[in-house]
Amino acid sequence: MATSAAKPNSLSFFSSSFLLSSSRQLPRKSVSVKTSRRSLSITSELATLPILSFTGDKIGETYLDLKSAPPETARAVVHRAILADQQNKRRGTASTLTRSEVRGGGKKPYPQKKTGRARRGSMRTPLRPGGGVIFGPKPKDWSIKINKKEKRLAISTALSSAVESTIVVEDFGEKFEKPKTKEFIAAMNRWGLDPKEKSMFLMMEVPENVMLSSRNIGTLNVLTPRTLNLFDILDSDKLVLTPAAVDYLKGRYGVDYEDSEEDEEEEEDGEGTDAEENSDAAQ
Repeated sequence: MATSAAKPNSLSFFSSSFLLSSSRQLPRKSVSVKTSRRSLSITSELATLPILSFTGDKIGETYLDLKSAPPETARAVVHRAILADQQNKRRGTASTLTRSEVRGGGKKPYPQKKTGRARRGSMRTPLRPGGGVIFGPKPKDWSIKINKKEKRLAISTALSSAVESTIVVEDFGEKFEKPKTKEFIAAMNRWGLDPKEKSMFLMMEVPENVMLSSRNIGTLNVLTPRTLNLFDILDSDKLVLTPAAVDYLKGRYGVDYEDSEEDEEEEEDGEGTDAEENSDAAQ
């Protein structure tokens, strides 16, 4: 992950961006959510984002009002969520054989005495090549459970801390008549993005020409709401949103958002799809 020492606008979790107030943010307002055990304090930060045209000109502004964890707990919430994401990707299929599981070794290789050699009861001892493994890995479940509300709060907190490095670009899917990486890099330069820095694009739908034009840029990630994840947000130096994506974030991670059964089902389906993708990638 990029560190903030070299780049002050980095979104790295190890930077202090969670504890710094953005120059484009208005004063926060706190929202108290009462539960049966204790009250959960959630802050909301209203930030203004510039809207750029395809040519790079500023054509307006929009706002982003997302839930955010308080500064004293923001790091803990994001750390727990990123740890759960990384742990849940582990397949845990590493396995070794102990001396009792290795094939062979049932016969004593040579007599106990009168040979001048060290006594040996089996050729499959861990002290010899081809023998068993001492304290080797066995299949293990590394998954960590995290509440859906906590995971959603971690994503919204990371997005809120990244407003200084976030821009909004008008829909440009129809601007690319054919796949051309050079044209996409030129568009990034017009938007003030360095192709050598890590950038994340969030779009509601990724047209085929945009996908083909951007897939050869190693520092670029083009995501949709279904593939949005905490690691890519923290690992990016710049965030680029479309107006439709801004509306989605305000509706999904805003203060007025309320949980529903349909959203929970969508999250479960999304987690299952991500798990399958990670499994296929690991294979």
